[in-house]
Amino acid sequence: MMSIWQGRFDGDDPLHHRIFQRVKAETEYENILPGDFVLHGFAVDEGVRRNKGRQGAKDAPDLIRKNMSNFPVIRPDFSLVDFGNIHCENGDLEGAQQLLAEKVSWVMNRGAKSVVLGGGHEVTFAHYSGIRNAFPQKKIGIINIDAHFDNREPEPGTGPSSGTGFRQIAAEGDIHSLHIGIQRNSNTLKLFDVAHQFGMKYILADELFFENLASLYEKIDVLMAEADVLYLTVCMDVFNASIAPGVSAAAYNGIFADATFMHVFRHILRSDKLLALDVAEVNPVYDLQDRTARLAASLVNEWLMM
Repeated sequence: MMSIWQGRFDGDDPLHHRIFQRVKAETEYENILPGDFVLHGFAVDEGVRRNKGRQGAKDAPDLIRKNMSNFPVIRPDFSLVDFGNIHCENGDLEGAQQLLAEKVSWVMNRGAKSVVLGGGHEVTFAHYSGIRNAFPQKKIGIINIDAHFDNREPEPGTGPSSGTGFRQIAAEGDIHSLHIGIQRNSNTLKLFDVAHQFGMKYILADELFFENLASLYEKIDVLMAEADVLYLTVCMDVFNASIAPGVSAAAYNGIFADATFMHVFRHILRSDKLLALDVAEVNPVYDLQDRTARLAASLVNEWLMM
């Protein structure tokens, strides 16, 4: 695993440090310290297969790590602990999700922050489950940056998939979610109806423009104020195919990582309630020049260095 974490070496002085110089490979959760960022790779795309998407996202975690490695460290207290990858054996998605949930719960109970690199967006239910297990009495707010609601009902005989995570969460009780970047042409009226039934709030992709920032902040602030703990999940298919070609479902009219988006994204990252973040649906099979993996790595890095 540590062989992946490589980059330009300018010296041992902390002023020269890049992320690869501050990563610790670990196997014992007892060694996690409060305030650590703890990383798991969710090398799974069985949920994408079940959802009839383009497979390949299971190979993304190590590629994202590679693209994270060379970013400069600007926080003196920065520490990243890497616990490697979780895989899906024999199509047992539910088992892989349960394993990640257990590991995330251990992280949270140690007072650390959870970072997960997908994998398909089936990571959402697993990551959320781990947070819920650690904070059973807390209200967990979820911000989903995604073109899709992912609130489909699991199909009989197929089971949960990358498109069912928020329906699964809602089925377990109250759901407190805000979905940013939703595309009208990527969600049927039924999926919008389900979102309304369960009280899932959303911001359409068309609403993400600079002059609308005040309204966007207001909607985000309402969700964050109501939550005790905040979880942010980013599905890379929310972005335009020109900057994120390597995803399970490419979007010709997706959003851009422009000034407006970065203002919104950093506004979320500044919350002290944010304890967990993941990126999903990077698909190396269809990526060009690591564009999608690099963008995903950059978004994770924004939080690491916030």
